[in-house]
Amino acid sequence: MKTPARAHPLWVAFIVHRVSGVGLALFLPLHFWVLAMAMTDPDRLDGFLHLTENSVVKLAEVGLVFGLVVHMFGGLRLMALEWLPWTPSQKTLAAMAVAISFLIAGLFFMKAI
Repeated sequence: MKTPARAHPLWVAFIVHRVSGVGLALFLPLHFWVLAMAMTDPDRLDGFLHLTENSVVKLAEVGLVFGLVVHMFGGLRLMALEWLPWTPSQKTLAAMAVAISFLIAGLFFMKAI
């Protein structure tokens, strides 16, 4: 029996890669705004950085790190499919990308708390 296309694990890998890319693209202007505060208004930056001690913000940072790592490893998986003369199973590469992403995000979370 054939798996429907949208139930296939690689469809989920595609969606996670796409959503993480959009999330990172939306985060980038905020990041540049905070960097600009460092140069123009250091007192306001200190207030903003005090906000980052909130546990909800720390949890959001873990999500950001996970999004960054899963996007990076998803891209590496795609490059491996394109460039390697031998290609392991796509499902294996996708599972490795997610597993390593969870590991790195978990390590970041343990350091953050």
